[in-house]
Amino acid sequence: MSSLNASASQTLGIPISGMTCASCVGRVEKAIRAVEGVQSVAVNLATERAQVTTAPGIQPEAVLNAIRNAGYEPREENADLSVHGMTCASCVGRVERALNAVPGVLGASVNLATERAHIRYAGGGDVLAAVIAAAEKAGYPAEQVRTDAAQGDREKEARAAEITRLQRSLIIAAVATIPLLVFEMGSHMIEELHHFLAGNIGEYNIKLICFVLATIVQFGPGRIFYVKGWPALLRGAPDMNSLVMLGTSTAYGYSVVSTFAPSVLPIGMDYTYYEAGAVIVTLILLGRFFEARAKGRTGDAIRRLMTLQAKTARVIKDGREQDVPVEVVRVGDIVVVRPGERVPVDGEVISGSSFVDESMITGEPIPAQKNVGASVVGGTVNKTGAFQFRAAKVGSDTVLAQIVRTVEAAQGAKLPIQAIVDKVTMWFVPVVMALAAVTFLVWLAFGPEPALSFALVNAVAVLIIACPCAMGLATPTSIMVGTGKAAELGILFRRGEALQALRNTKVIALDKTGTLTKGRPELTDLQAAPGFAEDDVLTLVASVETRSEHPIAESIVAEARRRGLALAEPETFDGKPGFGVVAKVSGREVVVGADRLMAQRGHDLGIFAATAERLAGQGKSPLYAAVDGRLAAIIAVADPIKETTPAALEALRGLGLRIVMITGDNRRTADAIARTLGVDEVVAEVLPTDKADVVKRLQSGGAAVAFVGDGINDAPALAQADVGLAIGTGTDIAIESADVVLMSGDLRNVPNAIALSQATIRNIGQNLFWAFGYNAVLIPVAAGALYPTFGILLSPMVAGLAMALSSVSVLSNALRLRSFSPPVKTGEERRAVLRPVPAE
Repeated sequence: MSSLNASASQTLGIPISGMTCASCVGRVEKAIRAVEGVQSVAVNLATERAQVTTAPGIQPEAVLNAIRNAGYEPREENADLSVHGMTCASCVGRVERALNAVPGVLGASVNLATERAHIRYAGGGDVLAAVIAAAEKAGYPAEQVRTDAAQGDREKEARAAEITRLQRSLIIAAVATIPLLVFEMGSHMIEELHHFLAGNIGEYNIKLICFVLATIVQFGPGRIFYVKGWPALLRGAPDMNSLVMLGTSTAYGYSVVSTFAPSVLPIGMDYTYYEAGAVIVTLILLGRFFEARAKGRTGDAIRRLMTLQAKTARVIKDGREQDVPVEVVRVGDIVVVRPGERVPVDGEVISGSSFVDESMITGEPIPAQKNVGASVVGGTVNKTGAFQFRAAKVGSDTVLAQIVRTVEAAQGAKLPIQAIVDKVTMWFVPVVMALAAVTFLVWLAFGPEPALSFALVNAVAVLIIACPCAMGLATPTSIMVGTGKAAELGILFRRGEALQALRNTKVIALDKTGTLTKGRPELTDLQAAPGFAEDDVLTLVASVETRSEHPIAESIVAEARRRGLALAEPETFDGKPGFGVVAKVSGREVVVGADRLMAQRGHDLGIFAATAERLAGQGKSPLYAAVDGRLAAIIAVADPIKETTPAALEALRGLGLRIVMITGDNRRTADAIARTLGVDEVVAEVLPTDKADVVKRLQSGGAAVAFVGDGINDAPALAQADVGLAIGTGTDIAIESADVVLMSGDLRNVPNAIALSQATIRNIGQNLFWAFGYNAVLIPVAAGALYPTFGILLSPMVAGLAMALSSVSVLSNALRLRSFSPPVKTGEERRAVLRPVPAE
């Protein structure tokens, strides 16, 4: 389907939704033909695909836009590839260019820290196969990533194998390099050692031994630099491996000539630099070993998520229970869960009951009771009882799988700040090679004697000290650790870019219902009149309200049941819309309603005047109850403010944010709540559809606006805001319009998310300052810029050590984010979403 033929044409197979008849086919074909460069098009209604042949170089996006403009929807697909062999930022650019060149690819983003590529493409499996082939051709083998436990195991094994390989190479290199240092450096530094070795072994024999040891290092552990660096050099796209290969080969090659053919060199120039090349290889391998271990720790978040997924499920097949791999469970299967077992997939309980620990999703420490009809989430842990449930979501559709994808997507994202890095690293290695050549020629022409030796050493130092790795790792490692830490706090960044955008937020707009408040009415006040007992009145009123499905009625009934009161069935029930209800319960007349109903029935509300005024000041609307013709109680039902809201708003004020509350409540109620919470601005009587317009007005002043809502009715506002934060439980993970999802619904995680965003961007800034500053300062030093004034030169060995440590420094700094302490403690830190819940 998808081919790349630079001399003729390229073919795209594009799935299209929305075609219903032959006229649709004609419209789509006409739209595609109008795109400049399209050579032929054939649209098939039955397969809902368009086969498009274009001239080379035509971007698929132009064809897709033409289809969209015609009123139909081309289906884009997404895939993640695990890319092997990338060692520096230059590799990232090379892989991205190779993948983006494949016909059908709409966009490719490669991440050095995660060693993954995210691909947007149109054209199905053939395009994906062509993408993998293109990566292989560029010198970087790739395979598609799948979100399952087996994938996690494979990646863990691959990481362990890489660390083991590096450790083995490092040991071999170190064992061979230590004697080299004794022979070469020790002899120069300790005169007695020099005489001892020369007298007992002989100077030429020492050269031969050094040659053997250096050869072992150069073409044993150091072979990796040739395997990666030489093909890259031949392709005209040198990378860090090429720099190390050229630098060490120069030192080694010069030493070989000096050992076996000294006559071809100028008199007095038969020096050897065996130890320099060997030490450089050893130090760089040491740096890569530490780097691999540090990279492993940056990916802990994903690995911990993977451990939450059960590997087997007990399914009822043919009337008996069978243990099967979780991958073969299908929607509709009946799954059995026993005490202490992990729920394998998402579903609905059909028999039995139990308590399930859902702290990995909700952060709640108390296990949730599960009876028939309740939903269960894969990865949670059953505690006491046993139950059966019907599988509703399996594989990649489960909540856990969606969380994994969310964290992976955020970790693989490229922030806007990364664009600067990409531009620099595209030219970095060629520029360094040019600088090394210039360094060599300048020292050869103007340097002191022995000029060739000075030229050689300084050119090698320039090649070795340059470190594109640090620049390539500066941003993605911080994103990986930052988003992983966020997930541990119950904060899921759906887009990595939100990390940068959230830091710049100046205005925070919050929906009231379900965000600042609990989102469901509760009975907040009940004051009985003289001669009546609270529980007696509540029993009668709640008995009346059992006949109503209104949320206020449900809240009154819920409070009565919470108190353990026995409710009776009303004997009569007469609802009066807009006023209230008149009923008879246990032979007693009960009237429940607004003040106008009480006035209509002749009741004097004066005894509750002060209470009614107080309730109104709190934004609550009072109701009244009368029993057998006597005023019995005043009742208030309201959507109460969450216990965590005041602390959250206080923390937001501490961050210097302007707080705006958006609500559909009337102005009086909204103002009362605003006074209680101390918000800066209230926008009241707003319809759900108008919230996005309010956000747009707030943005008109130029300030970045974050909107916090429940993720259901607030989708337009979440999408309009610079950053949308959805308050919700685990099931809200699928909210497409939010940039950030707060798993537990705890508003205190809003300031925590902002503070973590600020810490992550600050960490990225530190990494970039170090990476760019390191190269900007030390490359000139390696070239000898300090020699004319201070007589200082940088040894290639010191350059190798500095280069090895630069990447490790960046990674170590990024890992500091793991110790980030949220400004507002939520109590969920030890029950983090990513921390496995041990089965009992």
